[in-house]
Amino acid sequence: MTYAITQTCCSDATCVAVCPVNCIHPTPEERDFGSTEMLHIDPKTCIDCGACADACPVDAIFPVEDLPAAQREYGPVNAAYYEGREAGSVTAGPNFHAWGEPVFERVLPSDFAPVRVAVVGTGPAGMYAVEDLLLHTGAEVTLIDRLPVAGGLIRYGVAPDHPSTKKAQDVFARFHTHPRVRMHLGLEVGRDVTHRELAAHHDAVVYAVGAGGDRRLSVPGEDLPGSLSARTFVAWYNAHPEVAPDTVDLSSERVVVVGNGNVALDAARVLVSDPDALTGSDIAAHALDALRASPVREVVVLGRRGPGEAAYTRSELLALTHLPGVDLVVDDHDPRTGAAVDAAAPGDKAAVLRGVRREAVDWSSAPPPGRRIVFRFHSEAVEARGEGRVRSVRVTGGPGDPEIPTGLLLRAVGYRGLPVAGLPFDEATCTVPHEGGRVTGELGTYVVGWIKRGPSGGIGANRTCAAETVTTLLADAVAGLLPTPEHGAKAFHRLARRRNRHLVDARGLARIDREELSRGLREGRPRVKLATVPELVAAGQGRARAAR
Repeated sequence: MTYAITQTCCSDATCVAVCPVNCIHPTPEERDFGSTEMLHIDPKTCIDCGACADACPVDAIFPVEDLPAAQREYGPVNAAYYEGREAGSVTAGPNFHAWGEPVFERVLPSDFAPVRVAVVGTGPAGMYAVEDLLLHTGAEVTLIDRLPVAGGLIRYGVAPDHPSTKKAQDVFARFHTHPRVRMHLGLEVGRDVTHRELAAHHDAVVYAVGAGGDRRLSVPGEDLPGSLSARTFVAWYNAHPEVAPDTVDLSSERVVVVGNGNVALDAARVLVSDPDALTGSDIAAHALDALRASPVREVVVLGRRGPGEAAYTRSELLALTHLPGVDLVVDDHDPRTGAAVDAAAPGDKAAVLRGVRREAVDWSSAPPPGRRIVFRFHSEAVEARGEGRVRSVRVTGGPGDPEIPTGLLLRAVGYRGLPVAGLPFDEATCTVPHEGGRVTGELGTYVVGWIKRGPSGGIGANRTCAAETVTTLLADAVAGLLPTPEHGAKAFHRLARRRNRHLVDARGLARIDREELSRGLREGRPRVKLATVPELVAAGQGRARAAR
């Protein structure tokens, strides 16, 4: 019985490290790593030990025989990765994949003194850096987040119907209470404390602040009410405290999503899913109520490229084909679309659409009964139209640039990094300039994650990104390049409390977790998220139950 890796793979390579026969590829040392959508198990080499399944942080690995119907295609998907590839020379035992030479990128002296590091951001990028520092050095870590709760994009960016992906946060949570970690949640660098103050109290500062802005369409009408970034929509259904419950108006029968990446598919899937199915998730209570009352029954996913070049992953598209009660339709307005689908090789993304109905959609008519997602390729939004709010979107493709009636336009064309107070910023790439993670011209200051490399790569990509940054930081420490802090750790903790008396620490974070789980238990849900800063702070400081 062999194992297979499935849709929720985060590609952080934890499974690679525990495999005794080197049958999971690509590994972090291989050229393909980071460019494939997921990792793959070679069924001819797997010895069925299950070590990978035990180690996987997102429950993405199962015995092939136990795959549910919606994931049964992942057995062949894993096997197909190895077809036509050189497996290496046969050695003793079941291992048919050649092992690479061991590489030791770090050599720390025996008398290496612990460094005091501030990590700004509690999402996966920051937490992989924290994990690396704590497991491989004696570092003391000050963990900071501007929100009064930890998690970053795992809490506020992963779709609620992907609970396995959210389990990555459970792996990181074990470090929140580590004896060498102090948490200051709700502390904003640039508002409560400056970068210089942070640096003055630590040997090094690592920024893992992500990409908090959005790319724009730059078309007329983009700023009309009813036109939102997909980032805002995702934050809304994930109960982000900075997005009000009434931010999203779902009173339209049709929604247009511009973009064809995974975020666009997440938005489309949530909009047409049966709300009863979402009850078993941690979706925001206000979003669940809005979806129950919503007349939305059609989502148009608009992509300027063809089905073979779409940015979404094959696994996310496959998931849509198994969405109960939802039809998929390909708008057949451009002959290039059907030709690309028909010509696609079996493992290509476009091939997933081969069995999907194609039709020339009549946009002048209301959506038909039922719920459906319409893919319109080779088409761009050129204008949002309406008096007072969005009423239609004019798009390219077909005679006369047709208008698609809609009351909600979601822009899913990418995130962008924002400047970090006190640090240099590259306006062209929307990242902080760096060399191997070291901020250019700023000894002792480092970046990791999307603010370092741009908004690309999922959760697991941050592991190798963080490893590079931590390696650079430690090399600087060994070389004596880190500035000597002017103040001690206790002085910073006093400063933080003096500047903001509403901070949440590790014990407070545990209180928030218990409160959300308790509310979920009462409502028959796994968790009900606290959706405002005051609620989070009250729970973190032990005042939630008294307030109810």
